[in-house]
Amino acid sequence: MSQVSHAVTIVDDQLNIGQDTPLDSYRVNRGAELVAEGATTERIDVRAGTLRMTDSTVTGNGTDAVSVVNGNAIISGNSKVVSDRVGLRLQRSDLEGSTATVVNSHVEGGQGGALLSANSTLNLEGSTLVGEGTSSAATLFGNAALNAQGSTLTGAGSGLEIISDSAFTEPAKVTLVGSTVEGKDGSAIVVGDYPGRPAKAAVQVGPGSSLVGSNGILLEVLGNSAATMAVEGSALVGDVKVEAGSSASISLDKDASLTGRLENVEALSVANRARWNMVEDSTVGSLALNAGSVRFGEADQYQRLTVGELSGNGTFIMDADFSTGQTDFLEVTGSATGAHSLLVGSSGADPLEASQLHLVHAGSGDAQFSLLNGSVDLGAFSYELAQRGNDWFLDGSRKIISPGTASVLALFNTAPTVWYGELTTLRSRMGELRQDEGKAGGWVRAYGNKFNVSTTAGSGYQQVQQGFSIGADAPLPVGDGQWLVGVMAGHSSSDLNLDRGASADVKSYYLGLYSTWLDAASGYYFDGVVKLNRFDNSSEVTLSDGKRTKGDYDNLGLGVSAEFGRHVELGNGYFVEPYTQWSAVSIEGKDYQLDNGLRANSDDTRSLLGKVGATVGRTYDLGQGRFAQPYVRLAYAHEFVNSNDVKVNDNRFDNDLSGSRGELGAGLAISLNERLQLHADFDYSNGEHIEQPWGANVGVRYSW
Repeated sequence: MSQVSHAVTIVDDQLNIGQDTPLDSYRVNRGAELVAEGATTERIDVRAGTLRMTDSTVTGNGTDAVSVVNGNAIISGNSKVVSDRVGLRLQRSDLEGSTATVVNSHVEGGQGGALLSANSTLNLEGSTLVGEGTSSAATLFGNAALNAQGSTLTGAGSGLEIISDSAFTEPAKVTLVGSTVEGKDGSAIVVGDYPGRPAKAAVQVGPGSSLVGSNGILLEVLGNSAATMAVEGSALVGDVKVEAGSSASISLDKDASLTGRLENVEALSVANRARWNMVEDSTVGSLALNAGSVRFGEADQYQRLTVGELSGNGTFIMDADFSTGQTDFLEVTGSATGAHSLLVGSSGADPLEASQLHLVHAGSGDAQFSLLNGSVDLGAFSYELAQRGNDWFLDGSRKIISPGTASVLALFNTAPTVWYGELTTLRSRMGELRQDEGKAGGWVRAYGNKFNVSTTAGSGYQQVQQGFSIGADAPLPVGDGQWLVGVMAGHSSSDLNLDRGASADVKSYYLGLYSTWLDAASGYYFDGVVKLNRFDNSSEVTLSDGKRTKGDYDNLGLGVSAEFGRHVELGNGYFVEPYTQWSAVSIEGKDYQLDNGLRANSDDTRSLLGKVGATVGRTYDLGQGRFAQPYVRLAYAHEFVNSNDVKVNDNRFDNDLSGSRGELGAGLAISLNERLQLHADFDYSNGEHIEQPWGANVGVRYSW
């Protein structure tokens, strides 16, 4: 036998219902209270009373599920409110509205999830609000307020609708924190969706929230209505559409972002690391920046932003194809004030004409624009910002080489200093050979050098090199036994530190043959070396827009060195050793490019270095084949090659390192016995293009 439902009226009393209560509908009159725990009911109508629901279900068939007039409702504990009409209706009586709080529950209606009259408030916490059919999740009239935290609001049509109430002039208020509003067949929020009745709305989108419209519109303002939308800590994607005659102002704050089109927006404020990402040409009435930014679309889009008034301080993130002259462009038709930065995307391509790189125009005002990070890296050069009246252009007239170019020139220039750092003099490489009397032996040497290099092209850098060499030699079985021939091999690694965020490294692997002649009677000696190198070169560059680009290549180098000198004994162990050394090396040229498109090519890099100097020291005989030999060395060196051309994007640069320098060194050779010898050497040099603040090496030689 089926159960028959009844309409139960509660007056000035409290009624508790539970799971065993019959399926009835309830009317809660003034001063009365209905408490439902685990109950299932039909419609509940609250009039100046109170409803408390926990883990209960209310179903409305042909009527609203829960209706509150000038009353209060608390719906919690996984409750469900479902109707084929409105799920939850909050109405006013004269000027007195209603309040409902929905916690961890579900509200759904075929003609709207919730309807809020003016002066009414709906609080959602961890809940879902659903409008089926063609309805919205919620409709707000007049100055109604909707506060949602950790909740989802979904409308089959638009997400939220805001409609005017002529008795109230204040705006409706929507506050979202960690919540989502979605329109399945329309905009996320529609303001003024009622002909002839302009509405007002103030929307606050807090951290972790999102607005989703099936038509891509986040906020739509119609019918001479007005809206404000403040976004904090959320990333919104979609458009703001304002119908002619209506108005809207948008504020982005505290790391918020909005990616979309602003149509007919009266005012935009972007502050505290917030960002508006444009998707097409846009027009905004006024733009106020306070440590916020505006990005002109993606790198392959070139957009125009037209602003009526500009104020504050912020950053405009712009891009350009400098090979064609296409750029993003900011136009302020009225007054521009404040101090603003331009962050222009870097490029490996050179501009066609500097005059084409027009970035900003202002109608009037005292605004100041500058380039973030000081310049823009465009191909071979870095460009500065030049002001001409109320227009700002990129200007490359000073020909400041870009960090990418600097890395190219440094790499092409480093191989000779790498080669010489591996070579040095006979004494620095193998120690004091005269004590070995032509014996066969092997040696190993570890070394480090630092070079500060400046070139005529203006690409200064610091090079720190470290490496090792090993070698073995034996006397020739012909002649007087004063000739040694040997083979050597080694590896070095050089780190290059360039200005403005560029770095590079060169890894060198080498094999060599050498021959040394020593005449004990006269003290004359000769040392010749032939050395073949393979260089693995790579660079990584931080460009002006913060992006990184890199490139690498390998090449070969072949060089020879001839050193001739004489060891002259002065008595009492003192000696002087004048010498001259001549070295020549040729490094294979190479074509390569950085991955941002910067192209570089170089002819073979050549060096011819002549050096004259003398070593002065004293030998202390410690007996039993042992000795200690401290010494100092002075030398004058000159680089004769004065032209090493490099092309970057077809711009020619002279990578010239020619010039003279002085060298100062000190060392110590120690023989521990007749077979084992240790030596250490320290160097400093300074000249026109190269300074060596320090150089050090230690070695050991064992004779057998």
